[in-house]
Amino acid sequence: MKITRISIHQVDLPLKEGSYSWSTQSFAAFDSTVVIIETDEGITGVGESCPLGPSYLAAYAEGLRTGIAKIAPDLLGQDPTALDKINHRMDQLLKGHPYVKSAVDMACWDILGKATGRPVHALLGGKFQDRVKLFKVISRDDPAVMVERLGEYQALGFDQFQMKVGEDPDRDITRFQKVAAAMAPGEVMDADANTGWRQHDAVRIVDAVKGLAAEHQIPIYIEQPCLTYEECLAVRQHCSLPMILDECMDSLAVLLRGYQDRAMDLINLKINRMGGLTRARQVRDLCQSLGIVMTIEDSWGGEIATAAIAHLAQSTPKDFHFQSSAFHDYHTVAIAEGGPIVEQGTMRSNDQPGLGVTPIMDVLGDPVAVIG
Repeated sequence: MKITRISIHQVDLPLKEGSYSWSTQSFAAFDSTVVIIETDEGITGVGESCPLGPSYLAAYAEGLRTGIAKIAPDLLGQDPTALDKINHRMDQLLKGHPYVKSAVDMACWDILGKATGRPVHALLGGKFQDRVKLFKVISRDDPAVMVERLGEYQALGFDQFQMKVGEDPDRDITRFQKVAAAMAPGEVMDADANTGWRQHDAVRIVDAVKGLAAEHQIPIYIEQPCLTYEECLAVRQHCSLPMILDECMDSLAVLLRGYQDRAMDLINLKINRMGGLTRARQVRDLCQSLGIVMTIEDSWGGEIATAAIAHLAQSTPKDFHFQSSAFHDYHTVAIAEGGPIVEQGTMRSNDQPGLGVTPIMDVLGDPVAVIG
């Protein structure tokens, strides 16, 4: 089998709630890129990569499409089912920029699944979970509005919540207090600062809120309080609450360093930050060997990226899976049919071959670039 054509599509993903806010950033829609790979055997694969704006990570949407167009000509004629060879070739063609390679790698997994007649979760090790636990994001806002949204999500069956903080320290402490008081015993709070706190503020905040877990009988996790690994490690050494590292977990080397330093209790494994499902699977498997529990998700995306999340999470033992996200559930526009089904705070993919999704071409529109 050989790649004969690569099409690149751009699509905006407007948010149902009008905006999505974290740390000091806010967006009304996200710019996503969809890649469609055609082969000489008539099998087509689809992948998606969606940076969370241009200043969340070292990634941005226009650069993603430029990067794919840069490497695509040299991928023509390659076997898309030879996943390690495809990834090796992409690394030869473009140093770094894993978010660029993620959509291509994802599409190749889709092709491999269709060629073998198997869903991607079967190829990633087998389905350990029929349904995976979801969290619902409580976007940063006025504390009263965040409490109101919490109630809406509780009514939908969610019991794990990622509360966005990382702004003014005193206001964030109020957010902790108000949201924790509205949660039911046993519900889970993941307070995600998205690198937004300075180290001294983070230490003060975690000290101020540590008693809320016992007071309200809820587990509270602190996620990526500061920008750098070293700052997060310093906060971890002052924090009695479990710590999740996210943005700084961008390679196997950092994962091993964190394990040796006991810098975290869990990590957030994002597919496009690692360069696609092939590299994300390597991190997932190493985490299992090291005993590290994972949130499994991506930076953002529609039905295509969310399907990849679901397949990776469902092929992960429940003991090592903390939570995942269903990003397509946040949008007013669907970009593919067959996306994961969300019910009562859980998600499951369908068992169709590959990712199990079919892009809606009327929504994707004409490609911005075609190679081949």
